[in-house]
Amino acid sequence: MNASTDSVDPTPWVTIARKGGVAWLTLNRPGQYNALSEQMLRALHAALDALAGDSSVRVVVLGGAGKAFCAGHDLKQMKANPSEEYYQRLFDQCSALMMRIQSLPQPVIARVHGIATAAGCQLVAACDLAIAAADARFAVSGVNVGLFCSSPSVALSRNVGRKAAFEMLVTGEFIDAQAAMQRGLVNRCVAAAALDEEILKLAAAIAAKPPGVIAAGKALFYAQLELGLAPAYQIAGQAMACNMIDDVAQEGVSAFIEKRAPNWPPATLDLTVTES
Repeated sequence: MNASTDSVDPTPWVTIARKGGVAWLTLNRPGQYNALSEQMLRALHAALDALAGDSSVRVVVLGGAGKAFCAGHDLKQMKANPSEEYYQRLFDQCSALMMRIQSLPQPVIARVHGIATAAGCQLVAACDLAIAAADARFAVSGVNVGLFCSSPSVALSRNVGRKAAFEMLVTGEFIDAQAAMQRGLVNRCVAAAALDEEILKLAAAIAAKPPGVIAAGKALFYAQLELGLAPAYQIAGQAMACNMIDDVAQEGVSAFIEKRAPNWPPATLDLTVTES
């Protein structure tokens, strides 16, 4: 499946390949280091929307074609449209994409190789999980051209510690994949040749679990992060009670007690997270 094409260039901006329960999304402008142009943002958002309602997809992997994961926004396109209205619309579009990743019911794994800079680093931080090739490098480098990476700071500061995030933001300097893992920006760092194998191992571990439980858990995870301690526990307890009464958890607990493999029934979980 191809997601969105340019009116002049018929090459799809984003490609989608399905392998089992895993959908592999690939940013497909290697000549531009997969920059997040308006067209790329629209194409990726549309691809995520299409996958959100596909019950056969259990995990989404997001990567980039060519030598890099993503080099951030398309600066040439931005320079060609010098108006505050245009820039506000562009950054709103980018923010909506990042939030769409979070609201997707399936976990999204960033497949990072080469560079992930500025909004490209933001894209890594916005994904639920990330695995990087050992030679990958990360930076929020807008400050180097006089543009503080304000939007990327939102996702970055929710992944790494404040001082580490602020240092990256005010210096624009690169960190390597090992440092990115130590700071919490990526989950795992592996040799480039082992990148897809490692991603498949993680995807398989997720896909083996009941999809409704994963989707509900993802929604709760992000909802409680934005709350104070007491309301976070309140909605978490509510979520666990609803989860426990569901047939899926009842079967899972029975299987554990009876020392057998679970026979998962269809999920009936309500994915809505509410705060009282």
